[in-house]
Amino acid sequence: MGMDKLKSKAYPEGGFQIFFTSTAPPQPDPKHAFEEQVTNLIQKCPNMRTLRQIHAHVLKHLSFFPTSKYFSLNKLIGFSALSPSGDIHYARRVFAQMPNPNLFSWNSMIRGCSLIKNPSKEPIGLYKSMVGHGFANPNSFTLAFVLKACSVVEALCEGRQVHAHVCKYGFGSSEFVQTGLVNFYAKCEDLRDARRVFDEIPERNLIAWSAMISGYSRIGSVNESLGLFREMRVVGIRPDEVTMVSVISACAKAGALDLGRWVHAFIDKSGVNVDMELNTALVDMYTKCGCIEKARRIFDDMGEKDTMAWSSMIVGLAIHGMVDDALDLYSMMEEAKVKPNKVTFIGLLLACAHSGLVSEGRRFWSSMRELGVDPAIEHYGCMVDLLCRAGLTEEAYKFVKTMHISPNSVIWRTLLVGCRNNKILDIGEIVAEQLLELEPLNAENYVLLSNMYASCSQWEKVSLMRKKMKENDIKVFPGCSSIEIDGFVHKFVMGDCSHPEIKGIRMMLNDMNKRVQLAGHKPSTSAVLHDVGEGEKENALCEHSERLAIALGLLKTKPPTVIRVVKNLRACVDCHEITKIISEVYDREIIVRDRVRFHRFVKGSCSCKDYW
Repeated sequence: MGMDKLKSKAYPEGGFQIFFTSTAPPQPDPKHAFEEQVTNLIQKCPNMRTLRQIHAHVLKHLSFFPTSKYFSLNKLIGFSALSPSGDIHYARRVFAQMPNPNLFSWNSMIRGCSLIKNPSKEPIGLYKSMVGHGFANPNSFTLAFVLKACSVVEALCEGRQVHAHVCKYGFGSSEFVQTGLVNFYAKCEDLRDARRVFDEIPERNLIAWSAMISGYSRIGSVNESLGLFREMRVVGIRPDEVTMVSVISACAKAGALDLGRWVHAFIDKSGVNVDMELNTALVDMYTKCGCIEKARRIFDDMGEKDTMAWSSMIVGLAIHGMVDDALDLYSMMEEAKVKPNKVTFIGLLLACAHSGLVSEGRRFWSSMRELGVDPAIEHYGCMVDLLCRAGLTEEAYKFVKTMHISPNSVIWRTLLVGCRNNKILDIGEIVAEQLLELEPLNAENYVLLSNMYASCSQWEKVSLMRKKMKENDIKVFPGCSSIEIDGFVHKFVMGDCSHPEIKGIRMMLNDMNKRVQLAGHKPSTSAVLHDVGEGEKENALCEHSERLAIALGLLKTKPPTVIRVVKNLRACVDCHEITKIISEVYDREIIVRDRVRFHRFVKGSCSCKDYW
């Protein structure tokens, strides 16, 4: 009789299957045959209805094979929790029937609960129960799964504790865990620890590179992101579409068009699979880099378009002020029978707000409710913005008072801007009280309130605001603007002297000021909240960050190169007027992306038609 040999096959979830090879004829084993039958049935299971039938079959036969109970329940949990056609609620019920679940079941539940549509901290709670009550020690897959769950809900504190468990249980060298740690820290925007873990990995895989690149992309560090991408290529790692989405997103966030074009060319040359998500990222990148025509061409050439693709294009057209195109595209989306989502309606409401289409905005608001899209805080913000821009500030205030969710600081600030623009002091003071309660240390709120008082000639109250700011040590933080030249992004803040070519920039600023003055421009100093003379206020305006960026653009590029500037705040009135004049006297097209929208300045006029 031959010698039996025991073999096993490990599974990522922590389970294993035992089988024998023997030189002797196999002996019939009813228990093994039952478990094999259960395995085969679940492997071929198409849906939850069939799984329930299999579950009934298992319960019927467990009296014959009671020791197969855990094996069968584990298989049922695995399908319910992890299969695309599974049901996590069913998995929870089956899991609750197990007094002592094994590691396979814990891993399946932790992973399955992190894959649901509306993620929560449930997987983290499961992990705490598992180790806290001594049910089982985690393996490398457990730790990788719970780190993934922490990254999804950005649970930085809990993830750090899991990192401590990684060290405690000795899984620091596991490829799955290392990659999970990089991804977790990057998603939580803790790039320092992400980079530390990344640098400690001896052989970095594509997932680790992609996570790190994506992390830098999330915080807008485009130069670091692109530097890592180049380094990845040097060591011979071939990027996939997931990596390229991260790189393209980094370019979009920074408004780095030249880099974005280079990456797009690389995608075409290297044969990266351009799926719908990558195409949508390209549309978004060209939109946010001010090249809306190119974005539309890519969109039109897409064979398949999902809701996100349509929505991205509609939002892009809206923020570029191409309102008719945005509304026409929505009609095409309806004809294609693609269901709109929350992003779609944000784009439509933005389009209406940027062009004063109040009745159309109200229609879309009603349509959204009819289609079952619950308004989020962003939709309320768009409606308030629409009404305030149209001079209907009182109606906007009544609208806010009827909101089903608590207004955030953005909505109150939008109302305050409306009150300032329309000199509605009584409502403005009520709004300011709400705003300062939410954000008592935000300098922008004091600036808006002070400017509202100034617009109504309430000079004593202007002085009071300045006094409060000094007492609370609240400083007006300058805006930041950036411009890309020859593949490198240059950043400026107001009055910045740190740029290596500052002398040339200041010479160009002086030339700009002379030409603008000759064109008859008179500075609007109301946005300067300092107790100084008008001359000093004018000097402060001259050194706003976007003017420094434009000066560098004029200094380092020649016509017909478009000057593209990205600003993190809404442009002030004076800078908007100045940029219109610069576009005419220097005969240069200038595109500025501020916090709200794009402004395209050509021959002394702006695409927003001064409705912004």
